[in-house]
Amino acid sequence: MSDLISVIIPVHNHAHTFFCTTKSLVNQTYRPIEVIVVNDGSTDDFASVQKDVEQFLFSNKIEYKFLNQTNAGAPAARNRGFAQSKGEYVIFWDADTVAVPSMLTKMHWALNDNPTASYAYSQFSFGFKKIRSHIFDKQLLKKINFIDTTSLLRRADFPGFDESIKRFQDWDLWLTLLEKNKTGMLVPEVLYKKLVGVRRGISSWLPSLFYRLPFKIKRVKDYEAARDIIVKKHHLISS
Repeated sequence: MSDLISVIIPVHNHAHTFFCTTKSLVNQTYRPIEVIVVNDGSTDDFASVQKDVEQFLFSNKIEYKFLNQTNAGAPAARNRGFAQSKGEYVIFWDADTVAVPSMLTKMHWALNDNPTASYAYSQFSFGFKKIRSHIFDKQLLKKINFIDTTSLLRRADFPGFDESIKRFQDWDLWLTLLEKNKTGMLVPEVLYKKLVGVRRGISSWLPSLFYRLPFKIKRVKDYEAARDIIVKKHHLISS
């Protein structure tokens, strides 16, 4: 039997994208998978969408579990989902992510072919913007984050998310793993997209021009403040 992959989805006010996300999971060529959804205190009509999604998963013979909690943030939701999972591999799947059918298969292949790698990541698109990523480079990772949260990890290597980190949780995770000499493997293809046209989370993309302007807009100031937290935690050289 193939390795079980646990797909953990933190949800906060994503009723508008959740069925599309779930459909792309059901369409994955890889089996077996389990889906664990953590509703992180949503205040939209997620409950009504949940019923449709549960029926959809059940009819497609996908093992699933829905958990509810008061709003505690994505890191806490991901950690709770992980605690309820049992797969040999785990992937943290944003509630506005839509993947190509071969995504999990290709990431699993990458880890099977590279037994020293702790996780596999890919290129993706943020709306119309292609995020190319990079071949894994330890020194580059200490300067910039080029790996998205939606990456396939070996369960045994996952250290947990730092729930005090409000932004750059993915970069913090990869740096924590790097400090344990754990590395990643790039799948050099665009395997998923973020539905940014309807994205309502704190993560967003700005053209690099905005970061070079002589004056700083609030989003850039917030970005730089959040980055400084990661720089200090991991003793990086600020650039």
